[in-house]
Amino acid sequence: MSTQRVHNFYAGPATLPASALERAQRELLDFSGTGMSVMEISHRSKEYEAVHREAQALLRELLAIPENYHVLFLQGGASLQFAMVPMNLLGDGVKADYVLTDDWSKKAFQEAKRFGEVREAASSENTGFDRIPWQIDRDPEAAYVHLTSNNTLFGTQYQTFPDTGDVPLVADMSSDIGSRPFDLAPFGLIYAGAQKNLGPAGVTVVILRDDMLARCRDDVATMLSYATHAKHDSLYNTPPAFAIYMLRNVLDVMRQAGGLAEIARRNREKAALLYDAIDRHPDFYRGHAHLDSRSTMTVTFRLRQEELEGGFLAQAEEKGLVGLKGHRSVGGMRASLYNAMAIEGVQALVDHLERFAKKHG
Repeated sequence: MSTQRVHNFYAGPATLPASALERAQRELLDFSGTGMSVMEISHRSKEYEAVHREAQALLRELLAIPENYHVLFLQGGASLQFAMVPMNLLGDGVKADYVLTDDWSKKAFQEAKRFGEVREAASSENTGFDRIPWQIDRDPEAAYVHLTSNNTLFGTQYQTFPDTGDVPLVADMSSDIGSRPFDLAPFGLIYAGAQKNLGPAGVTVVILRDDMLARCRDDVATMLSYATHAKHDSLYNTPPAFAIYMLRNVLDVMRQAGGLAEIARRNREKAALLYDAIDRHPDFYRGHAHLDSRSTMTVTFRLRQEELEGGFLAQAEEKGLVGLKGHRSVGGMRASLYNAMAIEGVQALVDHLERFAKKHG
């Protein structure tokens, strides 16, 4: 493997652990002694099924997932889950609450309107999505409260999750699943596109509690029914085998790193390093997220002289710091500090911030 890898700050698909990639490189042409790539063998073969089961087991171990939850590997990304969640859980007078913290949660909300009665229970849109709205106008009769745990456009994140009483949480955790330990008990359903912390694009993890599965409608199209995939252990049709294989590789690296407690410590250290650099130059840089809502995964900021941002990004790329341009709908800068981003990459970005501020400030 080349030693010239850059520091990859893209929001997703995102940087992956080098050891997980190197494992795939070694096994690419001959997986598990089959004389074939894992992309070539049957998803019904014992060799592939071993990968499938290991990925599920590793996820259960790392996230402390109890037996009353199903671990599903689906396709279509979080965007398909925007529809599958309400399609399976709403209708016939059943309603849900949605918390709006960025454009992705708004898309989930708009999609849910197609399938049943949904309500905006809280929103931070009036302050430019710069914070988590901690006060939720909760409906005790709602089937679920939907939230997005980390917001990649605006750099906000739930540091603690809201107490919704007997109403289960449903969460899009695409951009921070696997980044820290959390209590799974309040969650009836979690979904996450893998391409941030868990692996490459192509597989979506769904963690679904038994009682939520029991509530699902039975008139949903076969491939869009959670019951189908739970009954067949995500093997009803051909799964995204290589993406699940890479997911297994990444989860194994996470386990060897010491699990989520150690990963969370590293992530806090990386985020603090970058936020401290931004805060040292308040007349030159300005962060977007409110202090109590800052994300450890997604750091968004702008230069107060916005005309300098193009030069900042160009010089960053020259130094091997790539993927820092903010989302096209927001602008500015965005540094994704996912698990596989080494602290050396964050330090290199901090050094660039310091040099640029000194030169142009």
